[in-house]
Amino acid sequence: MKFAVIRFPGSNCDRDMLNAIKKAGGEAEYVDYRETSLSNFDGVLIPGGFSFGDYLRSGAMASVAPITAAIKEAALENKPVLGVCNGFQILTEIGLLPGALIFNDTHTFISRDETLTITNNETAFTNGYENGETVVYPVAHGEGHYYCDDETYDALNRNNQIVLTYTDNPNGSRNDIAGIINENGNVLGMMPHPERALEALLGSDDGMKLFERMTKWEAEHDYIH
Repeated sequence: MKFAVIRFPGSNCDRDMLNAIKKAGGEAEYVDYRETSLSNFDGVLIPGGFSFGDYLRSGAMASVAPITAAIKEAALENKPVLGVCNGFQILTEIGLLPGALIFNDTHTFISRDETLTITNNETAFTNGYENGETVVYPVAHGEGHYYCDDETYDALNRNNQIVLTYTDNPNGSRNDIAGIINENGNVLGMMPHPERALEALLGSDDGMKLFERMTKWEAEHDYIH
């Protein structure tokens, strides 16, 4: 499995993403936002940071970058697409995930470890975890409040698309939502950073299972809900 790590001006977790997928046994290369094809890759990783300085709105300018069409094409081809933090914001901006990320209720930037719960382990990203398993991932964001209307929230529940929730909600996200997946099960967005949770010595290695499952995607492609 070979993954593209998308680099926008202002991305700052690209190296973490690259290292995470390599540590999990996959291959990865950086891909510039001005590229127009991802046909040579088996999956896509959209890292955190501040794409285009988060001007206008987080992820808004990245959503019209040349690489966007290729990301959408990869998703339609059932390739795994993971967006973390700013990557999650970008996925909502380009319509691959529903809802939006708005300012934290505190209107302050939050950077700390958070305890979370795996609420759906029947996806090709999370089937290495137990359902209800507690994990610890760092968060680092100012616009991490997940917002959606009632109709969207009902659909997320009905389709079991909420995969990760906060134990102690740091940003005001609706019903503690920290990560969601698309209906097809191949696009995952989350605000916490699993790529920063790879070493127990540094506080947590709970993110490794997610990247390990991604590197086995071809074998797991029929196990998507």
